[in-house]
Formats: sequence, C-alpha cells, structure tokens
Amino acid sequence: MRILFCNYEYPPLGGGGGVVNAHLAEELAKRHDVVVLTSRGPALSKDYVEKGVRIIRVPVLMRRQKAAASMISMLSYLPMGILQGRKLLKQERFDIINTHFVIPTGPVGHALSRFGPIPNVLSVHGGDLYDPSKWTSPHRHALLRISIQRLLRQANRVVGQSLNTVNNVATYYTSEVKPTRIPLGIPRPLLGQANRHEYGFKNEDILLVTVGRLVARKAVDQLIELVRNLHNDRVHLVILGSGPLDDELRNLAAQQAVVDRVHFYGHVDEQEKFRILRMADIFVSTSQHEGFGLVFLEAMACGLPVVCYDYGGQTDFLVSGKTGYLVRLNDRAALIASIRCLIDNPANRQTMGKDNQSLVESYYIDQCASCYEELFKEVIAEKESVIGFAHRS
Repeated sequence: MRILFCNYEYPPLGGGGGVVNAHLAEELAKRHDVVVLTSRGPALSKDYVEKGVRIIRVPVLMRRQKAAASMISMLSYLPMGILQGRKLLKQERFDIINTHFVIPTGPVGHALSRFGPIPNVLSVHGGDLYDPSKWTSPHRHALLRISIQRLLRQANRVVGQSLNTVNNVATYYTSEVKPTRIPLGIPRPLLGQANRHEYGFKNEDILLVTVGRLVARKAVDQLIELVRNLHNDRVHLVILGSGPLDDELRNLAAQQAVVDRVHFYGHVDEQEKFRILRMADIFVSTSQHEGFGLVFLEAMACGLPVVCYDYGGQTDFLVSGKTGYLVRLNDRAALIASIRCLIDNPANRQTMGKDNQSLVESYYIDQCASCYEELFKEVIAEKESVIGFAHRS
C-alpha cells in the first residue's frame, strides 16, 4: 500500500497531533510505502527520509516557533501544500490519502483526493473541531462550521480518536457523518530512569510532572498556583514543554514565591522525557480540553497515577479512583484534594501506577496502526468496487 499523509504539522513542529501522526507513519512504514506532506519550519530540510518515512516539507510564511503555528503559517500551508501535492501526484501513485486535522489541513487533503483521484480518510483530532480556550475555535464561527461540514461530508471516511471528538462532530457540525473511532496509541517507552540527585531533587521530595505545550489551553498557570496552595515544601512541579507562554509562566512562579519548586525543562527528547516521567510521583494536568491525551498514556506506561480534569477524550480510558483522579473542570479545590490524597498515600500511588501499566497495553501504536490499516484497505476496496461496477455498466 502507498500512503500519503497530509498534516500541516509534523515533528519537530507542533504538538500531540503531529506526534501521533509520526508514530502512525513510522509504524505503517514497516510494511508500506509512506510519504508525509507537511510544512517547513526553521532549519528543517524540504525532502528527506526519517525512520522509513519520506517527509516533504513545503515553505510557509511566518513559522518562527516549533511549538506553535501562526495563523499566517497555517493559511499559507493550503496553497503550498496543494501545489506541492499535485506535483507529487503527477510523479507517483498513491492508494490512499490520510488527512490529519480538518482545519487547516482538510482542504489540502480534499483537493489532492479530487486531483488523484484517490480516496481520502480524514482524521479529526479534537482541537481542530473544538477548543474552548480560543476565540478562533471553529465551532464559534459560522463560516468555519460550514467549511468543516463540507469537508467532513466529502471525505471517504472520517476518523475520531475518542468519544468526545466523535460527539463534537455531531454536536457542532453534522450528524450525517458517522466517524470511525480509532483510539490513538504510543510507542513502547524507552527504558531508563533519571537519578533524582542529578536533577537536584531529594528522595523524599514529591515530584509532580506535566508535559505539553505552554499555551493557554493547557492552563499551566493553575498548576503553578497549586504548588503554592498545597503548602508542602516537599512538592516540586516539573514542566516538560515549551511555547509562547514560557516567560509569562516563569514570572508567575516568581510572583507565587515558588520559583525554587517549579522547574521549567523546556522541550526534551523522548529518552529524557521518559526518564523524567519514571522518576516522578504523580502526573498532573489542568488542560481545559484534550481530544485524546497521548501524554496521559505515556505517564501511565511509566507507572504514574494521573490527576486531571474530566473534560475531553481522556475519559475514554481514565477512571477516577483507579487510574488516578478525574476532577470536575476547573474545580481547583477538588484538584488540590486529589493530589494531596495521593501525596499522603504512597501505597495507593504504587497500586494505581501498576494498574495503569497494565491498562495501557491496549493503547500501543501497533494496535492503532492495525486499525488504520484495516480501514485503509476497506476504503480502497470500496473505491475499486465502484470502479469495477462502472466498467461493467
């Protein structure tokens, strides 16, 4: 099978949606020919092969940060992606297109599908449909809603990664489309655990860890304030990730007088990320919404209990009292109480961590890739049956 992925962000650009696309592409590249059409960022090559995947990057305007895209960079991906994609399709044959993010990538995948003609599977990730932290969220704007409705209806198949995402398709856009739900997956974590003393921590310290881009939707400011409100000098917060709010959050830590217990490590590679996760005690998140939440799976795979809000795709696999605690959105008092409960009960932390390592076995990338593979074959077969019927007629 020859697969063309279209995604405006692909590592090292962007966040979780690009990361899972990379995991999926790399897994499928073990047995298929895989090409990714994405955008170019600072110091990135335009055409190269990585882990068996050919990556073609088109130039975009004003992409200055790896962690976050500008509106202009997203808009400029549309014409550049379509132009480069058409050139590619003139030179090579593909069996299927898998477009990730209905906005902004959707129009690119649709245009190339029509040009091919090649069937198009559209994967929606959550934030491209609904992001409560942004006034630009598509669900708030009539023209964007209409555009998304059309793209959803025109795709050969739509994939949603969680019940929350699937429900948002029906709630805000169209009930005519019935998305196929394919949960995301992660690769098996790299081995190794960081030594606390190397990072300046004591064995008796309680390490809270969070992973994600420093953007408004992640609400990391709540975690910084939480460190102060726990009133426990043993508690430290480790923040893995970078983004446009970096300076603002560092200033907040200083204002809250917890600068010595809030640690900004920025973007780290996969090996260091998992080493740090394994040396931590509790994974915490105050994200206002997640389409799925890969970082929760990564934390679970490292044996950590998870404390987060109960709003988003993570409710498909997180169970309060078993995997950690799910707290009502923005109920900060309950959040503090849940974390304090785990701090005071190390045996409970250990039990939840072991349960999480067992539960996450169902969410590794090989299973996600197999589901996509079967769906691709089904869609290709449908196209071939239509062509065969047309020929017989």
